[in-house]
Amino acid sequence: MVTALKRGVSHHTMAGEGNDSINVVNTLFLVLTPIAAVAGLWYHITQFGVTWVEPVLFVIWYFACGLSITVGYHRLFSHRSHEASWPLRLFYALFGAGAFENSAFNWCADHRLHHRHTDKPEDPYSASRGFWWSHILWVMIDEGGERIHDLDQVKDLQEDPILRFQHKFYLLIAVGVGMFLPALIGGLISGVPGAVGGFVWAGLARTVFTHHGTFLINSAAHIWGTQPYGDANSSKDSPILAFLTFGEGYHNFHHTFQADYRNGHRWYHFDPSKWWIKAFALIGLKQSLKSTPDWHIEDKRRQASFENAASKANADDSEDLTRLQERMKAARSNFKSQSRALDKLLAERRAVRKERQAARRQELEEAIAKLRDDIATIRAEFAQIMSDLTAFKPMAA
Repeated sequence: MVTALKRGVSHHTMAGEGNDSINVVNTLFLVLTPIAAVAGLWYHITQFGVTWVEPVLFVIWYFACGLSITVGYHRLFSHRSHEASWPLRLFYALFGAGAFENSAFNWCADHRLHHRHTDKPEDPYSASRGFWWSHILWVMIDEGGERIHDLDQVKDLQEDPILRFQHKFYLLIAVGVGMFLPALIGGLISGVPGAVGGFVWAGLARTVFTHHGTFLINSAAHIWGTQPYGDANSSKDSPILAFLTFGEGYHNFHHTFQADYRNGHRWYHFDPSKWWIKAFALIGLKQSLKSTPDWHIEDKRRQASFENAASKANADDSEDLTRLQERMKAARSNFKSQSRALDKLLAERRAVRKERQAARRQELEEAIAKLRDDIATIRAEFAQIMSDLTAFKPMAA
């Protein structure tokens, strides 16, 4: 995820290429915005006091800009996890710009590179370079002397006239929507105090909170948390971060299943972005929601658990471990094939129910019951494999 005021051009430089330089515009904006927010809040509170107007405008802009980043820039534009009607795309373009995190083209170009090269030199905000680099320094330092974005990464997005318009007039939209609009609304409600309050609370202060919510996913979500779906990269799951980032904290899940419109896949996972997408799908403003089958998620969790336990096994048990790995590989292959077959039968059963084909429905029920029994047997085999694996002596520290 990215913050910058300056529009990019052709490609993103790799770490260590050329001479690095400070991006003066980005650095001044990121340093001065929190200072201006604190000073502005102090001035507004001492000179005018606080009414209901300022907190309400803050909350509205915080959610509008925050969700435009997490749902719009991230899950819709970067990962194409669903489709959205033009009014919603326009909303995301306007309030995403108001978040002051760059145009959708530049943001998504960097984000797609991040996923393609996670933790590698080509990753624009690689956590392997430390917390502060991935949190904010990557925005403030231009490697190779210039802030450049690889717009070849977003050729699909360039077909959207709304996003082309946003990219062309990004700075005007950002300042207009992110700063002046809340000031205007505040002024219309309660005059000068409301205008100052709208600018300070929903403009300056809200921008700081939105920025660092986004930044925490780039930094903290790659450092602290769990990795239930694998450790192929540094991404972590953190329910605490989910509460601070509109549900983006289930980051290990997201890196494993990038096209899923959910980050928190359980119904009880705190993921307002998921709920927002689902709510608009119910009224027809979003379509084609992509979600990972439960069995695929289960398989990834099981694979990660096995590999984690196997990595701690004693080297003296290498032959037994190899046999267990072969058993696990065969069981996983069987589990996936049976689960895919079950998905097909369940889909056919839904179609048959609509057509009221009683005889075929009975055949399907019997076949489904058998497949579920087979899958239960495979799960028992998984449990036995894990039991055998945990019986190994752990490696010496």
